[in-house]
Amino acid sequence: MELADEITIPASRAKVYEALNDVDILKACIPGCEELEKESDTELVAKVTLKVGPVKARFSGRVTLDPGRAPDAFSLAGEGDGGVAGFAKGGADVELVEDGDTTILRYTARAETGGKIAQLGGRLITSTAKKLSKMFFEKLEKIMSGEVELEKAS
Repeated sequence: MELADEITIPASRAKVYEALNDVDILKACIPGCEELEKESDTELVAKVTLKVGPVKARFSGRVTLDPGRAPDAFSLAGEGDGGVAGFAKGGADVELVEDGDTTILRYTARAETGGKIAQLGGRLITSTAKKLSKMFFEKLEKIMSGEVELEKAS
C-alpha cells in the first residue's frame, strides 16, 4: 500500500524540520502514541495502540530516520509488532519546500502488514492509514500554528 499527500504548514522549513525531529511534538501528533523515546539522533522506539476495524492492537516498534538530505527532505523506516494482531512495517519519504512564510510538506508512505490485521482487507487498512496520516499532519499543523498547545513531558 502506498499513500501520498501534501499539506501547507504555517512555519519556516527550518521550524517544520525541527518539529519533525522533536520527540514531544511527534508523540503528540502520532495517533494512539503512548510512549516515544529517542535512543539516538536517528533511532526512536515507540508504543502505539491502534484500532483497525475490529482489531485493536498495541504495537511496540522502532523507527529509523535518514536525515541525509535534511532539511530539504528526509526518509524514515519503521516496523511494529502487535503480538497476535500481527505486524506492520513501512517507511516514508518527506520533502519540505519553503513557500514564503509557509512550508509545503509532501510525503509518500509505504506500508505492509501481516497477521490478523492483514486479513482485514486492503481497503480497510488503506482507509485507516489515510485517516491516521491525516490526523498526524492536522495535529502537526495546529501545533505549528499555535492553535494547539503542546503538553511537554515532565
